[in-house]
Order: sequence, then structure tokens, then C-alpha cells
Amino acid sequence: MPLPLVYHPDYSPPLPAGHRFPMEKYRLLHEHLRASLPAAAWHSPQPCPLDILALTHAADYIERFVAGALPRELERQLGLPWSEGLVRRTLRAQGGSLLTAELALQHGLACHLAGGTHHAHRERPSGFCVFNDLAVVARQLLESGRVHRLLIFDCDVHQGDGTATLLEDCRDAVTVSLHCEGNFPPRKARSDWDFDLPAGMGDAAYLQTVDEALGYLLHLYQPDLVLYDAGVDVHKDDVLGLLELSDAGIAARDLAVLRHCLSRDIPVACVIGGGYDRDRQALARRHGILHHGAAQVWEEFGLG
Repeated sequence: MPLPLVYHPDYSPPLPAGHRFPMEKYRLLHEHLRASLPAAAWHSPQPCPLDILALTHAADYIERFVAGALPRELERQLGLPWSEGLVRRTLRAQGGSLLTAELALQHGLACHLAGGTHHAHRERPSGFCVFNDLAVVARQLLESGRVHRLLIFDCDVHQGDGTATLLEDCRDAVTVSLHCEGNFPPRKARSDWDFDLPAGMGDAAYLQTVDEALGYLLHLYQPDLVLYDAGVDVHKDDVLGLLELSDAGIAARDLAVLRHCLSRDIPVACVIGGGYDRDRQALARRHGILHHGAAQVWEEFGLG
């Protein structure tokens, strides 16, 4: 079986002209991977059931979002205008991360073409994130007994503050965030492990941090699954990132994460996290570095 990839056309609903969030990147990433990874196994998710969301998020917040009844202040914190298309996209993408985790548990590795909505909190959105798919997946897998311990390895340039707060009472979900210390959010939460990285760090020092962190933490916790948030807003051309990584640095990071986990027989479920560039085609290719790296590692480890 080829590498499992998870996607749905609902992922790119229209936004007002000139909106700064690159919603079309999901569609463009799909087109890019369809052309460049012809052997992939494509999977289409169902929308996430609301009762699964309610394991992580407040029921009244879920209901208000679905009904289009968020207060203006919460919509401002979200940064996206409400629409029925946004509701479909949000529920479908949450379902996509759940499906990606299930496929990873079955096959050792799977990649989503969305996900990484790590700023959402229990009763409010933040930073383009309605619900927190990393925390939702963690709660569902732990509550259902599918895993006994998992580790979230978040390499988005922004701290996973929502993930940290949503899972602070959950000892079997280990939250790890490698982020730029001077970037959003201005007030950081407390993950189980926070790596506050200096702006302009560059490839070599960043990759050393990733390697040392994984070598220590995977041995310490021995999780049943790693949820990997492969944000590309660490890139030197990203409009919201400050860490100055190159394409080669991102590729080396992704390979390091996957090899560290798979060499220890730990399945990995990958989500794409943040990435912001006015050149949307370049951004799609940048996100696709993850999926190409996963396809390489899939062959190396003889998965499937």
C-alpha cells in the first residue's frame, strides 16, 4: 500500500478578496501532490462528530460556531469571517486529522493536507483556529483506549498555546512546542516542553535542537503515537515567521522527525500547520516537502 494522504475539497472555502489567510493553499497542495506523488493512497474524511469535539471544547461554543452565532469579539479573535463553508471546512478538517491518526496507527505513517490548528482554546477561537485538532485527536484516542500515551511534537513557528492549555490536565498527552520566542502569541502558555527559539536561528542550530529534543523525549516517554505539526512558517520567506529556515532545512527537519519515530516503531500522524506567503503556489510546494519526505521514509522503512 502507498503512503496514506488525507484530503477533502471542503478544505478551501472562499474568503473575501484580499483576505490574508491563504485558504486556497490546501487546494493547491492537493493539486501539487496529485501531480508529484502519483502513487499515494488518497483518503477522504467524514466531518468530525460534535460529541468528539465536545471531549475538548465547550458544548455551547461548538453550538454557537456551527449556528453562526459567535459574538463579534470571538470572530475578531478568529480572524476568519463565518460562513457555512467555513463550518463544513472546519468539521471536515477535524475529521481529517482523526482519520490521519487512525491511518498512522494502522500503517505506521500518514499525512493530512490540513490540520495543526493549535491556537484554539476550550471556549474561544484564536489565530485562524476554530477548534484544536491536535487536542481533539489526543482526547479521542486516549478516551477510546486506542493509545495509552501520545506525544505532540509541534514545529510551527508559533507556540501551540491552545494545545498546551487544553491538555494541561492530561498527563498522557505530552505537549512539545518548538517556536520562535518573539512570535505570536504574545503571552505564551506552558507546554510540557517549550523550546523558545531565537529569531534568525537558521538551519543548523534548529536541526540540532530538533534532533536533541527527539532523542531525549521519545526515549523518556515512549509514546504509542506522535502527532507531528510540520508548520512551514519557520521558512525564511514566510511573512509571519522569523526563524529563517531554508527548503533544505525544512526537508531535513521532517526527515529527522519521521526517522526518529519510525526507528523506534512509533507511528506518526502528520498535519501541515502554518505557512503564509503571497506566492500561493510556492507555499503549496513548501508544505509538500512534508509529504515528499514521508513518501521517502515510507519506502525506507518498508511500511504499508
